[in-house]
Amino acid sequence: MTMTSFTPIASTIGGALIGLAAVMLMALIGRIAGVSGITMRLLPPYEDDQSAGRLAFVAGLVAAPLVTLAASGRLPLQTIAAGMGTLVLAGVLVGFGSVWGNGCTSGHGVCGISRLSLRALVATVTFMITGFATVFVARHWS
Repeated sequence: MTMTSFTPIASTIGGALIGLAAVMLMALIGRIAGVSGITMRLLPPYEDDQSAGRLAFVAGLVAAPLVTLAASGRLPLQTIAAGMGTLVLAGVLVGFGSVWGNGCTSGHGVCGISRLSLRALVATVTFMITGFATVFVARHWS
């Protein structure tokens, strides 16, 4: 069985930064920091005056490993044991789930629950149960 590293300090700092970014986005421009919604609105037919901000948000997500490299001299270690077919299927399922659930874990889990949204709570519980079941099946039935 593969174990993941326990990183309480890095995880706490990361969680605090995600929370800070969500609060800043809501406080400054009144938007929810849902990554799937922000990313989706970069694609046609959406065009408005907030496209540059959305692009900067997504660019920040992509640039994070490069910032880590500049700060520490090494990239974060990533191990993906799945094949390309599994990764593509997982990506399609996550995309479908975020469209069907009208949001992703960042929108529902971070922003929705903090606003005491019952819909966001139900969506987040559904995401989590599905994740637990997927890990269980992958580790014990394959």
